Amino acid sequence: MTRHRIFDISFASIYPHYVTKVERKDRTVAELHEVLEWLTGYDDAALQAAIADERTLEEFFAQAPAMHPNATLITGVICGYRVEDIEDPLMQQIRWMDKVVDELAKGKKIEKILRAG
Repeated sequence: MTRHRIFDISFASIYPHYVTKVERKDRTVAELHEVLEWLTGYDDAALQAAIADERTLEEFFAQAPAMHPNATLITGVICGYRVEDIEDPLMQQIRWMDKVVDELAKGKKIEKILRAG
């Protein structure tokens, strides 16, 4: 299987784009961190460490404290692909992250993003 270039991109390089995206839609960095923590288990300090050490997306997800079991409930299209149909586990995790950030930026309620109830 071909290795995707996105696996080697640093989390630090995409994080500012996530911040810009959510702030542009009047959401906060705290809300961004809340959805990222829900998905990956990274708290604020751990997110800052991931940014500081420039870990790749592959390392970011490999070192994630705990992927949320309800992450599999994330569905829909991101970057032209249905996230639930992505076969590569790492690519699916990356797209889950993109999807929850996208949902936040689109004004979806936090409870819905976190797949609560």
